[in-house]
Parts: sequence; C-alpha cells; structure tokens
Amino acid sequence: MRTDGDFSAVHDLVGDLSLHTVCQSARCPNIHECWGQGTATLMLLGDICTRDCAFCAIKAGRPVELDAGEPSRVAEAAAKMNLSHVVLTSVARDDLDDGGASIFAATIRSIQEILPDASIEVLTPDFGGDEDSIQKVLEACPDVYNHNVETVRRLQSVIRPQAAYGRSLGVLRAASRWDPAPAIKSGVMLGLGESEPELIATFRDLLEVGCELLTLGQYLQPTRNHAVVRRYAPPEEFVRLRDVALEMGFAGVASGPMVRSSYKAEELLAQAIQRRGTRIHA
Repeated sequence: MRTDGDFSAVHDLVGDLSLHTVCQSARCPNIHECWGQGTATLMLLGDICTRDCAFCAIKAGRPVELDAGEPSRVAEAAAKMNLSHVVLTSVARDDLDDGGASIFAATIRSIQEILPDASIEVLTPDFGGDEDSIQKVLEACPDVYNHNVETVRRLQSVIRPQAAYGRSLGVLRAASRWDPAPAIKSGVMLGLGESEPELIATFRDLLEVGCELLTLGQYLQPTRNHAVVRRYAPPEEFVRLRDVALEMGFAGVASGPMVRSSYKAEELLAQAIQRRGTRIHA
C-alpha cells in the first residue's frame, strides 16, 4: 500500500480529481501517517450519507446525483499514487435501487484495467441486505470484501439505528460463499459500552459467517452530537483481544487504539493469503 507520494501530493490529487476520501470525511486519526505514505481510502458515491449513525462523522442528508465519471477518476488517482493495494468505501445510498453497487463494480473494473497487479479491497454498506447488490460487487472480483458490524449485538439499535446486526452478518456470509471468495473482513469499535463477553460473542459470530480478518479500534467521539465514549481501552487490552481473536481462528487481526478499517490493510490481506496458501484470485 506504500507509494512514493506524500501528504501534500495526496491532498492535491484527490482535490484535483474531485474525489472524496473517508480519511477526511470520517476524520480518521491516521490521515497524516497514511497520506504521508501516499495512501488514501477513496470514498465513492459522494460525501453525504442517507444514514445517520451515532458514531460516524460523515454528513447525513440528501445525496447528490450519481457521478458516472467517478470510477474512471478513482482509477486515475490510484494509478497516479502507484497503489499496490486500493481500498474503496462509500457512504450508504439507500436512495438508489442497488445501493450504489454498480458504482463499486465499475470502479473495481476501472482499477483492474489500469492497475492489473494491484489488489482491491471494498468496504461496503449493507445494501439493505439485498444479495443481488452484493453479488454485483462480487462479480467484479475484489480481493477483500469488508463490511463492519461496528459494535456488539446489544448496541446496534443505538449506534446503527438504520442497520441491523443480523443483516450485516448476512452480507459477510453471502460474500464468503462466493466462488472464488474474496478475503472476508469486518471491524469492531471499543468504548461504546460493550462488555468483553459480548466482544467474544461477536468474534464468534463473525467467524461463523466466514470472516477471516478483523480490525479492533477505539471509538472516538467526533462531535458533541455523537455517541459519548463510555471507556478508553488501554493498549494492552487491544493486544490481549488481538491474541484472543487469533486463537479463536482469525487469519489476521489489526488491534489498537488508533486502528481503523483500512489501517495496514495490505498487511492483513497478506495474512489471509498466507493462511489460504494461494492468491485470492489466481
């Protein structure tokens, strides 16, 4: 995922191409580290979300119309950054029939044409649980399919009121059953009021639906209007939970206070490939 870029170069590039990054929109604490290495998680479908989750800094409201030129511009940005691993995410677009799955697919294919040796990771919304939309993304052959459950089952209705824990597990299950299956990944935040037994139960649920890769990070309240931080987990707790998750059967786990969904993403993919003993798409 490393390139020859720097913070200013990435900032200028995404601006010149009228692109959005989750690094900016979600106020990621790792933006200087990642952009300083010439990497960015590119956000599709605009920067206005149809959902209003209690943890997320991305703007909620009425999105703009689809931008048909976005896939090619994203591919151009990936090529100019010389990315070896491209991470694509998006806002939720419940206003669209397919939730924006067609834009994900078109972007993946555009990147494959211009960067055939790059691996591609998608971090998708739940598409309302619509398997046709999930299939549309999978048909484009991403190397990693990521969808975050974000928190434990008990807290879903408070933290993600327009989502559902079972629906998110269903998205991951559908992706894991695809042939050939991409590496399946999900993420959980700490500090929202969950207990350790609830976290362990979440790890178990994710493994049961085929999840191989896991990210664990500290929730940070983006504004006073968002969910409050109930607890700051110490670094040693993240290390211990990483070890527990690996012992349970995950191929790779990134765990730490500042870990976010796409942090060290290429390294996690390498761990899934090592476990499988083969490339994701031979």
